[in-house]
Amino acid sequence: MATTERDASGLVKASTPRSRAGRDLGAAIAVGVTMAAAALATLAVYRPGFVVIVGLAVVVSLWELLRALESRDVRPPVIPLLVGAISMIALTFVRGSDGLVIAFMLTVLACIVWRLADGALGYLRDVSTTVFVVTYVPFLAGFAVLLVVPEDGAARVIAFITTVVCSDVGGYAAGVFLGRHPLAASVSPKKTWEGFAGSATLAAVAGALFLTLSLDGAWWQGALFGLAIAVAATLGDLGESMIKRDLGVKDMGNLLPGHGGLMDRMDSLLPSAAVAWMLLSVFVPPT
Repeated sequence: MATTERDASGLVKASTPRSRAGRDLGAAIAVGVTMAAAALATLAVYRPGFVVIVGLAVVVSLWELLRALESRDVRPPVIPLLVGAISMIALTFVRGSDGLVIAFMLTVLACIVWRLADGALGYLRDVSTTVFVVTYVPFLAGFAVLLVVPEDGAARVIAFITTVVCSDVGGYAAGVFLGRHPLAASVSPKKTWEGFAGSATLAAVAGALFLTLSLDGAWWQGALFGLAIAVAATLGDLGESMIKRDLGVKDMGNLLPGHGGLMDRMDSLLPSAAVAWMLLSVFVPPT
């Protein structure tokens, strides 16, 4: 519902309608639908286009995260980090999991050597943060690329993205209308156990549908897949909330209306991509 506030002259003006979760719900939905449509369109037309989207998302997310880290005077080496991140995404598509691991190790090594030029002060802090950033963003994003590599990669990515979206929607709806008991009050006060139950339920249903209808899996495998995605997405969201609290920022950026920064949307997708790839490799191995 719309709220009112006073401007500098004391006149009452209408503010942007916000949801009980504290976001501009209309803008959030519009942005989420647009992002999902762009990803799905590339999968339908040209699968390598999805890899390009992942690469762009990684670069933007890294830039937002690096800017947020500056508030704590932490400065990972930007050039080798960005070049390494792009290389990780490209080599993963070309060489699979071997390419991801090799590019990850080379990126970390390049960042460690590059940072030597700035002297000893803060070296351990910057290097350890660099390893975290490389692991958190481009390495986990590489699993989304691994999902699209097989012949049925489009179906795998769609199952992954849609299940994460269902987890977010189920958690949001149940949390807004039924939420009473905090899940992790010190980290994210608005998250509740009721919201997590809604997230797990809708994700399990979505997983069961997608694995049986598009990937020839069993319904129970799909349900487990959905439950695992709900857990990974929730932990990813809580993890980024912890990072933002530590850095003293509300959002990683302001690129997306109603969402904050792109990194604020990647938080649940990144760990979920790794879980999705591992489970689908076991439940419905690529042929």
